[in-house]
Amino acid sequence: MKNKYQDLQEKLDASALGGGQARIDKQHQKGKLTARERVHFLMDEGSFEEIGALVTHRTKDFGMEDQQFYGDGVVTGYGTVKGRLVYVFAQDFTVFGGALSETHAEKICKIMDLAMQNGAPVIGLNDSGGARIQEGVRSLGGYADIFYRNVQSSGVIPQISAIMGPCAGGAVYSPAMTDFTIMVEGTSYMFVTGPNVVKTVTNEEVSSEDLGGASAHSTKSGVTHLTATNDIICIEKIKTLLSYIPQNCEEKPAKLDYEVKEEYRDQLEEVIPESASQPYDIRDVIHGTCDEASFFEIHENYADNIVVGFARLAGRSIGIVANQPMSLAGVLDVESSKKAARFTRFCDCFNIPLLVLVDVPGFLPGTDQEWNGIITNGAKLLYALSEATVPRISVITRKAYGGAYDVMNSKHIGADMNFAWPSAEIAVMGAKGASEIIFKKEIKAAADPQAKLAEKENEYATLFANPYSAAERGFIDEVIYPRETRRKLIKAFAMLENKVVSLPKKKHGNIPL
Repeated sequence: MKNKYQDLQEKLDASALGGGQARIDKQHQKGKLTARERVHFLMDEGSFEEIGALVTHRTKDFGMEDQQFYGDGVVTGYGTVKGRLVYVFAQDFTVFGGALSETHAEKICKIMDLAMQNGAPVIGLNDSGGARIQEGVRSLGGYADIFYRNVQSSGVIPQISAIMGPCAGGAVYSPAMTDFTIMVEGTSYMFVTGPNVVKTVTNEEVSSEDLGGASAHSTKSGVTHLTATNDIICIEKIKTLLSYIPQNCEEKPAKLDYEVKEEYRDQLEEVIPESASQPYDIRDVIHGTCDEASFFEIHENYADNIVVGFARLAGRSIGIVANQPMSLAGVLDVESSKKAARFTRFCDCFNIPLLVLVDVPGFLPGTDQEWNGIITNGAKLLYALSEATVPRISVITRKAYGGAYDVMNSKHIGADMNFAWPSAEIAVMGAKGASEIIFKKEIKAAADPQAKLAEKENEYATLFANPYSAAERGFIDEVIYPRETRRKLIKAFAMLENKVVSLPKKKHGNIPL
């Protein structure tokens, strides 16, 4: 004879928070894991402890009292990932399309509160059709409760959102306020208004994938930081991301064991081309400087004239911001400035030292840039780096021109150490443009203006297009050979490990948003 508890357990097992095997099979047919499977692959074996497994919704309208599923469409709880405590919620699309109800939201809020109280990351595995319309304003209030906690948690604990299915309407704003968003290609999308509404209002015909799929948001909008080809790879990327960041703002990232050796890297001597106008891949500098296979790029397909990501240097986790000469010659524009500023602020929130690799000819000119706010958007990066109190080191590999020199972690905005390669050019502008302005009369009066321009260009380059004038003023701490870069950085970051900065007393700054 079964007792009531055994009967309850059988019902739990039968529902699997998925409303039955048929719905689970349908989920698999779409190439998606179920909510419980996702949690299983994310957490260390046997570590997950569920909270709120018996919760059901409270709605009595529209026949909902006859549709009760334990857990109410979301799995919540805590466990460990590679031995570290994390809190997780996984929305279950097989229950009411993963729609958020009052109780669904309460479960998510509960683990967010626990994460804040215990200083551990929150991971959201999102797969929801949006607000549960049968509940009206109660579901909208549930979203607002989550949004509020996103903001309170920001900068205190890491927040990671994986979009593993639909995410529409109000549901998109919670992931947007978390630190990192990962989307699964082909099965996930994000948008405020769907294709049908877009067609009604603007008469545009667009698919869900083109409007808000992983490709659109990783290349055009920058809403998503990472993409994955399937659920398993998405989960593995979450684990990798967690390995570079600490549990909370009071801790430092874990440092891996590393024995420092001679640390010279001869391959760096060959990176810079002979011609100053010839591009090269800044990733070659990153890979030649950091620990082997440790670079984990963020926003890889968005604003590719700047490269950002995490890496390790002698086992120490660092954040990297680097101009990319392979794209637009590495200029700063609206999108690259926002991308770098956001990454910089995350690193500063969580005590991750910053390495800035500089090869920047300036800001991108043009009406498109000016009308889209290059002034305020460029200022975001300037503000973010000026505000950062973590150890900050710059290496100028080639060009550092104009205001972009100041913005890219110059000594003047608080960088701790600034190195330059002998190939560095630090000036207001390139030698040719400067010569055309400074020596305009002489060039015009010359018998051979082109020859005179070349002569003056060489004169200007000798005087200014090198790192030594800046080094004489103390703006550059040392001019180093490329092969020495890794060794110098390891020593400098070790020296700065216990850096402390006292900031002026204030509520908060007013970054130019």
